[in-house]
Amino acid sequence: MHGRVQGVFFRDSARRMAATRGVAGWIRNNPDGTVEAAFEGSPDAVEALVAFCREGPRGAVVEHADVSDEEPQGETRFRVT
Repeated sequence: MHGRVQGVFFRDSARRMAATRGVAGWIRNNPDGTVEAAFEGSPDAVEALVAFCREGPRGAVVEHADVSDEEPQGETRFRVT
């Protein structure tokens, strides 16, 4: 995600949403100011997380989100790194 996405509880908000929807994966801040994430779970649950990331939590300004499909890596929990 690009924009004002760090320092606004983006990662923790995504972690809480992932927990309630049974989504595994990870989310992290990048040195360039973006936030990067990978989600694994049911298609509906993953789409809900992607939709959240396009908007972000209160205080975030998401300019755009680059989304791509990848092969599942077998994640079993959600990590904030």
